[in-house]
Amino acid sequence: MAFEQLAADFYGFENELTDQEKEAIAALRAYLETEVKPIVNEYWERAEFPKQVIPELHRLGVASFAWDETKPFDNSAVFRGFVALELARVDGSVATYVGVQNGLAAGTLSACGSQEQKDEWLPKLASGEIIGAFGLTEPLSGSDSAQGLRTTAERQGDEWVINGAKRWIGNATFSDITVIWAKDVADGQVKGFIVPTETPGYTATKIEGKQALRSVQNADITLENVRVPERLRLQNANSFRDTAKVLRATRAEVAWAAVGVAVGAYEAAVKYASERVQFGKPIASHQLVQDLLAKSLANITASLALVVQVSRMLDAGTQRDEHSALAKAFTTSRMRETVAWAREIFGGNGIVLDYDVTRFFNDAEAVYSYEGTREMNTLIVGRAITGVAAFV
Repeated sequence: MAFEQLAADFYGFENELTDQEKEAIAALRAYLETEVKPIVNEYWERAEFPKQVIPELHRLGVASFAWDETKPFDNSAVFRGFVALELARVDGSVATYVGVQNGLAAGTLSACGSQEQKDEWLPKLASGEIIGAFGLTEPLSGSDSAQGLRTTAERQGDEWVINGAKRWIGNATFSDITVIWAKDVADGQVKGFIVPTETPGYTATKIEGKQALRSVQNADITLENVRVPERLRLQNANSFRDTAKVLRATRAEVAWAAVGVAVGAYEAAVKYASERVQFGKPIASHQLVQDLLAKSLANITASLALVVQVSRMLDAGTQRDEHSALAKAFTTSRMRETVAWAREIFGGNGIVLDYDVTRFFNDAEAVYSYEGTREMNTLIVGRAITGVAAFV
């Protein structure tokens, strides 16, 4: 399938991709444009996830390529970033499904599981045979999860008894397993557990009333004397620091998704400006509209430059927490600005789903907040700059 460079990739960063990676991007783009884009507004409005897209996403490999045990061909972090961008430029909710399944769930197992656990669970996650979720955030603990985690795990013989609650857990209403992070009552350290969702005492309830990423099935989870065997404890997750192994990579991919949301809104604005006629000519011919489009493209280009370099560093093994944190903080801020400018170009039409831009506008608010708020990420960068932690 022929690959065409995105018009929003003004400086041609996609040229770094190999021919094989470009072919994979082209196949994904064709599927998203023909099968996903036409239905996403309907599902967004109903706050339902289009589960029928899941098998093809796995067949295309976008939910299975990031980890050594499952990837169908050698690929770069830059390629994985462009996949996140492609997904998000069509729908942030579908991008979030992939991010949870491939990054947070499979990523945790890859980074923190034993070889036996990886052999058992990663192929099933890669194929889509099972759906995964990631339970870290709690009703009373978000940015302070390192210190404020309230969910507990107590070892009793060959079992662990887990009690607590989680909130905002993506995919959790239909996941088969959820990675639950809980504090060991014996040593106070945070440990990870693979919890099958049919386990007695585990309940997931859909969060209603969301106005962003409405198709993502976020849930409140309650854990009441949930018993899991020792074999389902992640054998290489022994402290909260181990979550950083996962979040360092997934935070960078959220930065890529933020660029994708900005691109989706920008593309919608360019199309509308070319077609909408006022005062006898397309509004694209108005200087004020061109100014908004040019500023939007500058935001996208600067953000692309940043995330491409962060992904290069990930490939080279030199990326640190502060690098992904800066990427997430910057790109989500520029995304928020860009979707607002795009919505402005639409005038009143910018608040109805018919033109897509209001979905991007709303979804941007969730992307701006999850996997580390802007403030928390700037503090991670500030600590790297000064050597002084200012979190409290």
